[in-house]
Amino acid sequence: MTQPLPQPGPAKRARALEVLAALKERHPDAACELTWTRPHELLVATILSAQSTDVGVNKATPALFKRFPLPRDYAQASPGEIEPFVRSLNFWRNKARAVHESMTTICDRFGGEVPRTMEDLLTLRGVARKTANVVLGNCFAINEGVVVDTHVGRLAKRFGLTRHDDPVKVERDLMVLIPREDWCLVSHLLIFHGRRACKARGGCCAEDAICRRWCSEARRSASTRSSPSRPARSRTKPPAPRGAGKRA
Repeated sequence: MTQPLPQPGPAKRARALEVLAALKERHPDAACELTWTRPHELLVATILSAQSTDVGVNKATPALFKRFPLPRDYAQASPGEIEPFVRSLNFWRNKARAVHESMTTICDRFGGEVPRTMEDLLTLRGVARKTANVVLGNCFAINEGVVVDTHVGRLAKRFGLTRHDDPVKVERDLMVLIPREDWCLVSHLLIFHGRRACKARGGCCAEDAICRRWCSEARRSASTRSSPSRPARSRTKPPAPRGAGKRA
């Protein structure tokens, strides 16, 4: 990021470190949930994951990776040959084209190896900053930024780590609050917790110890349950007094 990062106060930084420590203790196995063994496989899987679930991508990629084991295999094929393997995913036609073009660029410009810089990764079709951060952090242990998906954005705001909805601004806030060596990990931790407890809807947020301590949604839910409810107004008319309506 070219703009200088904001400098948070000590209280906000301390809060972030406490949240980070609690999430590390809760989710010691937090890691990328896309299935991959080589850097180009994670790159492909991450391109495919846009507007799709990791579960759906993991169902599609075994056959895809078997048919196209190396970047040159994608480059030597056509988008139409890739399409049948990703047809179960949203926007599969565009994704097949993005995979083909990105692998072709890797072969033509980078000797068949996935590049290891943000600048070079962003030259690949289908790769924005989020995808580049996934690849750099998980494949090469290079922390250039923080991956911000819907879970990370939601929890960062609920936990008071940001007040923004824009992923770029959320990432900037997390980068100044979280130690650089944990930038990749904090995304996994927030995603794990977001998928398992602090869900957008229907989660167990109010019953979770971490959420009860830091999450605004858990506090809101607890406040709603504890506030006394007003007695409902009766919509039925009271019975008429005896003799009402009778003529004297």
